[in-house]
Amino acid sequence: MQPLLRDPATALADLRALHAHLLVSGHAADPHVQSGLVAMYAALGDAAAARAAFAEIPRPDVVAWNAMIAGYVHVGRSREALMLFDRMMREAGAAVVGEATLVSVLTACAQAGALDQGRWVHGFARGHGMRVSVTLGTALVDMYSKCGAVPAAMEVFDGMRDRNVYTWTSAISGLAMNGMGTECLDLFKRMESEGIQPNGVTFVAVLRGCSMAGLVDEGRACFDSIKGKHGVEPWLEHYGCMVDLYGRAGCLDDAINFIKTMPVEPHEGVWGALLNASRIHNNVELGKYAMEKLVAIESENDAAHVLLSNIYAESQDWKGVSRTRSMMKAKGVKKVPGWSAIEADGKVHEFYVGGKSHPRYKDIELMLAEMNRRLRLQGYAANTKEVLFDIEEEEKENAISLHSEKLALAFGLIVLPEGAEIRIVKNLRVCRDCHDYTKMISKVFNRGIVMRDRNRFHHFKEGVCSCRDYW
Repeated sequence: MQPLLRDPATALADLRALHAHLLVSGHAADPHVQSGLVAMYAALGDAAAARAAFAEIPRPDVVAWNAMIAGYVHVGRSREALMLFDRMMREAGAAVVGEATLVSVLTACAQAGALDQGRWVHGFARGHGMRVSVTLGTALVDMYSKCGAVPAAMEVFDGMRDRNVYTWTSAISGLAMNGMGTECLDLFKRMESEGIQPNGVTFVAVLRGCSMAGLVDEGRACFDSIKGKHGVEPWLEHYGCMVDLYGRAGCLDDAINFIKTMPVEPHEGVWGALLNASRIHNNVELGKYAMEKLVAIESENDAAHVLLSNIYAESQDWKGVSRTRSMMKAKGVKKVPGWSAIEADGKVHEFYVGGKSHPRYKDIELMLAEMNRRLRLQGYAANTKEVLFDIEEEEKENAISLHSEKLALAFGLIVLPEGAEIRIVKNLRVCRDCHDYTKMISKVFNRGIVMRDRNRFHHFKEGVCSCRDYW
């Protein structure tokens, strides 16, 4: 285990050397050694090497199965983790599935937004008489929260006999990411009253909850209590949350003064929050200032460049847009392609912006046309401000219509039963047009829609979003 005690790059090199030695000596064929190699590669984040070692095992034991599933989760490859769990159930049987397996699978479900599979895991645990330990219960709270099923998360939380700081923090964070700022604060106060000492992650969750809900005074009081009341030294993330809190609420002077008085050097999170605030309040000069500071730290931040481009576009400063795009090109900065995922029939379906490779794309195309037809009757007009400026308006509308969340939404309307809630996970921040579009879809098609983007959850119902357009 010595390689794991060193830095990851050195540890990985040492492990590969050890693996080569084991192959030469013939010991690599030992089942216990094979399982150990899978576990070590997975722990070091080399999923490909872990999978190659796993493939060499004729009959993987529970250690190998668990290590490989956990390895996929560790690097964010949730779909592979869930597929491997299905294979584990078929080949090894339910008898070998323990708490460690379920915790990894629940984490994969949380990453993918796979609520149905997460519910199945919860049912499996109950059906096999597994006690909801602190670890399993916390994983369940996290899964339900990150799938937007807050009532289910709180039901698990309230039903747990034992809870630690991670359980409380997971529940508080779940309320925060779902925009339930007041409830987030109430749970934090309950945590304090029960004598549970919050940690740094807890305060990040509470401050985000305040930011999402525009609770400036409450957020300021929470920040002041981090060190003053709880004796915890504020993290860089806490400072970033405060800038975000002030910026979202339009307190731009407070945000700038806060940055100037920080006892530590502002990091990319602080400048990113200020850049986002300048977009929300259409402050071009502040956006340029925040961007200059940000690229000095993180020159290839694609999201920041796109955000600044959108600020210019909304101000109809096309020269600014052009300069930003040229800057991206010169630096080799590429925009991360947008994708959205939706769970249906026990599978997670992924859609990429403009993608036409899904087996049911013809049906999706027809549904998109019907969606657009019905929304236009309600007065919908595409918001093309955030689209590239150098294409015609008609092309802009076409580009927006193929955003990944709209493809996923159309697929959901096709395959999910009438009245069933549609749940979508998006890797990027939802654009304004898609946000307005989804609000109208929820009303016109009478569907509840839950969308998790890079920043938060949006719960759409009857033409209204839970964020109240405060995002």
